[in-house]
Amino acid sequence: MSEQVRQGLPVSDVHFGGGTPHLIGPAEHLALMEFLRRHFAFSKTAAIAVEIDPRTFTPEMAEPLAATGVNRASIGVQSFDPDVQKAINRIQSKVQTAAAVENLRRHGVGHINFDLIFGLPKQTVQSCIQTAMAAVAMRPNRFAVFGYAHIPSVIKNQRLIEQAGLPDGDVRAEQAAAVAETLVGAGYREIGLDHFALPDDELALAQKTGRLRRNSLGYSADTCKTVIGFGASAIGRVGEGYVQNEVTRDSYARHIASGRLATSKGHRLTDDDRVRAAIIERLMCDLEADVPTICAAHEIEPARFLDSVERLVTLAEEGIVDVENGFIRVRPEHRFVVRAVAAAFDAFLANR
Repeated sequence: MSEQVRQGLPVSDVHFGGGTPHLIGPAEHLALMEFLRRHFAFSKTAAIAVEIDPRTFTPEMAEPLAATGVNRASIGVQSFDPDVQKAINRIQSKVQTAAAVENLRRHGVGHINFDLIFGLPKQTVQSCIQTAMAAVAMRPNRFAVFGYAHIPSVIKNQRLIEQAGLPDGDVRAEQAAAVAETLVGAGYREIGLDHFALPDDELALAQKTGRLRRNSLGYSADTCKTVIGFGASAIGRVGEGYVQNEVTRDSYARHIASGRLATSKGHRLTDDDRVRAAIIERLMCDLEADVPTICAAHEIEPARFLDSVERLVTLAEEGIVDVENGFIRVRPEHRFVVRAVAAAFDAFLANR
């Protein structure tokens, strides 16, 4: 990548996902960051984030991470309920999690995110509330709250989980609402569909000023239009559209070793794609979208989007959204189904 760009590309955000710091070790991570800084122009305020598993994170790992400039960490919690942990084969105590948070903060990694999950086997509404309360006591800056997706055909270790033990749709909705109520009651702001942030967090500030964005990594306050994905299966975004790297590590490594980029496929955005993406992003971020204003910015008539979306009429009749003069607003009590509203504008889903 750097060889094909004459000047170092400016970098405002770096996200290491998939447990990378644990897989390559502190020394390798330091070498990698030094390499990236030599070939790219990092801003002085660059956000550098890593994903942390408290079960394998040690005090010795915190200092090297901070030394490389890491200033954000996302910690997987899922659930603190022992019965749930046993069912999903992920034993992680509150003490382990608190120790990881303390070690990170002590070494200057001050921005912490927790990932919580609802819809897990053996999980109840009460255990979701108890997990949320225990997590709140550690006062992370943000929460991401996701619903468990049971796809054993893709994720092999899920085959050990009995589908009969999973909560149904109604219980999942109750669990999601209970977690949201607990977090909001503790002073966190709801951000879009599934994130929560303290009032002074940049996500909350971006939402307040209409600058909130959403990309493949979730919600963001970053306004950068280019995302470069490194590693197998990574997805990138450039001005013309999206690109994805080779999915398997072996294929990815062969391309890089031969001096070629590992891009395997891409999608060039049409004008129609760009308008739909803008509408979907505003719905996902703000729970509302001014379709005529968005279309005017792209010099496209709004009628082609509003008149052809039959699903939108159904959503309005069901009381999920309000539509007036092309302005769509998701009712607050239905925020958890905003994906269904956004999907009404997805041309690819409509054509399946």
